[in-house]
Amino acid sequence: MAFTSNKRKRTRRVLMSDMNVTPMIDVMLVLLVIFMITAPLMTVGVKVDLPTANAPNISDNETPVVVYVNKEGHVFIGEIEVDMETLPDKLRAITKENTADAKIFVKGDKSLSYGAIMDVMGRVSSSGFKKVVLVTELPKK
Repeated sequence: MAFTSNKRKRTRRVLMSDMNVTPMIDVMLVLLVIFMITAPLMTVGVKVDLPTANAPNISDNETPVVVYVNKEGHVFIGEIEVDMETLPDKLRAITKENTADAKIFVKGDKSLSYGAIMDVMGRVSSSGFKKVVLVTELPKK
């Protein structure tokens, strides 16, 4: 009589200690592509049709405060509309009362009269700001 052992061969399973990072890399690459496509579309500002001028570009590392005057004559700091009377106070608050060193760029629509844009520049410069610049576009070649 042959005895057969009913014992099964026991195999030990070894735990896998490696982490699968492939799905995480895939998600990160998809997010990278999405941000690369949408970043240029997220430009901040008010739509202003700037006049052209043959002046050299100003290159500086300091970020200026930009004041926009649209074709209806409404004044904006960034994308926020402000009254002409409160414009100097709001600029002083943004620049933390640093009127001597703060750079203010004024972008006015070319369809506006010269007086409307100069009124904005006059209010800004008369409130103590020394570096007020009128921004134009370079002519297309």
